[in-house]
Amino acid sequence: MATYAIGDLQGCYEPLERLLKSLAFDPSRDRLWFVGDLVNRGPDSLACLRFVRGLGDGAVAVLGNHDLHLLCIGEGVEKPRRRDTLDEVLAAPDRMELLAWIRHRPLFHFADGFALVHAGLLPEWSVERAAELATEVEAALRGPGYRDFLERLYGDEPERWSEGLAGIDRLRVIVNAMTRLRVCDASGAMKLAFKGEPGESSEGWTPWFDMPSRGSRGTPIVFGHWSALGLCLREDALGLDSGCVWGRALTAIRLHDRALFQVECPPSKGREE
Repeated sequence: MATYAIGDLQGCYEPLERLLKSLAFDPSRDRLWFVGDLVNRGPDSLACLRFVRGLGDGAVAVLGNHDLHLLCIGEGVEKPRRRDTLDEVLAAPDRMELLAWIRHRPLFHFADGFALVHAGLLPEWSVERAAELATEVEAALRGPGYRDFLERLYGDEPERWSEGLAGIDRLRVIVNAMTRLRVCDASGAMKLAFKGEPGESSEGWTPWFDMPSRGSRGTPIVFGHWSALGLCLREDALGLDSGCVWGRALTAIRLHDRALFQVECPPSKGREE
């Protein structure tokens, strides 16, 4: 049995098929971890969703910002954006089942000595604390008031974590960190508008995984989201967004020995994070 972590799909199903073939993936034996953003920008979001959902307990898929965006559109609390490629999902006969499945995905996963999150963790959080905080968001998404939560989810404030935060401010910080974070300023505040490469910011903002005294440093964090960063393979951080939807590569890593697998990807017309 092997567990493979796979980077952002963003609706790129055909490269996923080729990647799994190169792994000799056996769903009766192997397990897949997906870093989130199963959908959007690529051409086959519906196929990606149906495939991953069909794996049942054989797959873990944490929520990404594009997955939450689809959920908000599907629930009628957000409008589609110009570059979205979600119409096929929204018109599918199993649309409601797929949206419910997304709504019940974890925001964070920790097992076998590795943590899985779409974007990042704030420096104040240990892995154990991050897992606890994720369950607060998951309860809001899965509860009867989930539409109210989705209606108030979007926004860049507050920028910083505080244990004293409550209500939607608290939940929004957790969601923004785990699905949108790339860099922090010296105080630990999230700078969510930044999408460039490390070191491009004139303000000297720091990648979240390089923040001093990061509480999660003792555990390898598997993440995606940051295509400008590209493949990042460190002892303490495994960044797997190698830009499939941008026409670069789709990446998998076998966790127990960190063996790397990649397939080239054709560019998609909806390319944009």
